[in-house]
This record gives sequence, C-alpha cells and structure tokens, in this order.
Amino acid sequence: MEDRKHIDPLNVARRTIALEAGAIEGLVALLTDDFTRICDSILAAKGRLIVSGIGKSAVIAQKIVATLNSTGTPAVYLHAAEAIHGDLGMILQHDVVMIISKSGESPEIKVLAQLVKNFGNPVIGMVGNTDSYLAKQSDFVLNTTVSQEACPNNLAPTSSTTAQMVMGDALAVALMELRGFKSEDFAKFHPGGALGKKLYLRVADLYIHNEQPKVTADTSLKEVIVEISKKRLGATAVVNETGELLGVITDGDLRRMLEKNISLNEAKAQQIMTLNPKTIEADALAIDAMELMRKNNISQLLVVQHKQYLGIIHLHDLIKEGLI
Repeated sequence: MEDRKHIDPLNVARRTIALEAGAIEGLVALLTDDFTRICDSILAAKGRLIVSGIGKSAVIAQKIVATLNSTGTPAVYLHAAEAIHGDLGMILQHDVVMIISKSGESPEIKVLAQLVKNFGNPVIGMVGNTDSYLAKQSDFVLNTTVSQEACPNNLAPTSSTTAQMVMGDALAVALMELRGFKSEDFAKFHPGGALGKKLYLRVADLYIHNEQPKVTADTSLKEVIVEISKKRLGATAVVNETGELLGVITDGDLRRMLEKNISLNEAKAQQIMTLNPKTIEADALAIDAMELMRKNNISQLLVVQHKQYLGIIHLHDLIKEGLI
C-alpha cells in the first residue's frame, strides 16, 4: 500500500473533478441525430419511458427516472436483474425502454435487451461501448463512452456514471423544452416545501388571515394611532369613501410627523400619509411580494385589486411560510 503521507487529498479531489469534468465535456462530441430521434420517439409514445440498469448504472437509472417524472415525462425504474426474474410485466405495449450500461455486455443486460426486442418495444441503449451487444440490439444509442474512470485503478464507475447522469439530464431538459414545460407545470409536481410554495403560493393565500387596517383622509391622528396599534401590522391604509387606496401611514410616518410643525390635536390622516405606496395585486405570487419588500427595504405591502384596497401582507407572513 502506498504511504499515506505522500497522498494529498486536495490534489486527489482536484484530479477527480478534472477527470469527470473532461468526461462530461467529451459527451458533446458523442451526440448524434439519434438524440433527436430518441426525443421524438418518447414524445410520440402512448406509454411511458422504462429505464433499466444494473449495478451503479441502476442507481443512475433511478435518478434519471426521478428527474423525468418531475419534469413532465412519465417514467418507471426497472432493475435489470429483477426484470428477468418476473418484473418484465412492468413493460407495457406502448412503452419505450432505455437500458443503461457502461460495457453493454453484462449477462442480465444482454438477456433484457433481447427480451424487450422480442416484445417489440423501442430500445434505447445508453452505453459506454458502441461495439457492445446492447448497442447492436438498440434502436437508438446514447454514447456515454469515457476515456478514463476517476478511480486510480480505472475500475470503479466514477467518470462513466457521471457521464450517464449528465446524458440523462440532457434528455430530460430537451423533453421539457419540447413539451413547453413551464414553472407552473413544475409546481404541480413539487407542491411541498419552500420550492413548491415559491411556485404556487399567492398573496391572496396570506393577506386574508391578517387584519385590514384602514382609515379615511379626515381620520384624526388619535384614531390613526389606535388603528395601527389595534391591527398590529405596523401600518394602516388610507382609503376614500369607495374603498380606493389613497395612501399609507406607517409607524415611520408617525415618527417623521413629530419632526414637522404639525398640530397633534388637529392633524388628520391626509397630512401624515405617504402617497403612492408600494402595492401588490392579490393574485401575484408570494415570492414576488418578498422580492418587492426586499428591493424597497420595507416590511409590508398593501394588497389591491383594481385599485380597491384589500389588506396587508407582512414580511412575517412570508417567514412563517418558509419563503425566507
């Protein structure tokens, strides 16, 4: 065994990353028209994309399936060994089958490829050896050949599995764009957690749980202070008789008023309010409200719909939902 004192882990890491980065870069030159035909075949299929592999390639197959399902392409994972021991029933008449293998010569892979061909399903071979049995049995080939594994013995699947995963991502992204898959569609498959909330949670879902502080232009200073204090949102809207927004009065406006020569006994809301306050539509995304608050260094926004004042969304609402 080599003396560990002479091994620099940092250099090993750099070498590994460089080798795998080179393997990924090399994939560009390996792309052929088969990639386009594969996309067309998957899009035209009435069934699903079945993705199979064995060993480390099976792990990559699972990741690719997860990415495809979350981006609009129905996909199912099938372990190659389990397939030839009873799970072939998962493959239906209109499915397309993609088999992943570095060598393309594993016994289970060879049996599976032949069986799928007998079924009449289109076969995509993602393979690191274009002269292999799998490549020759496939209707379409995704070439993921690498010149060297990052493993110092050139044995453990490292660069090769990275290349497989990147090729799978390339396929998933191409299918996304061909389907016109948008952020709204993405949200349907990711409803949980902060990611999902950023894509579907709207201002209307949050402000309705808050008080609706409001005064009119001729409301006295005392009543303004009571309204702000009572509703506990740090501000109140100023509206006209039809409910249209005229302005806003915040805690800061009250402090600035004390610096001006205004009679506290005679002061009215219209003398204190800030005109043209920052507003947001009720149907806007909550994440847009967060960006507007951040941009203007404020902690609340007035919610409006067709100039009508509806309420207030506060920074605390966004924090509570985990968006910040």
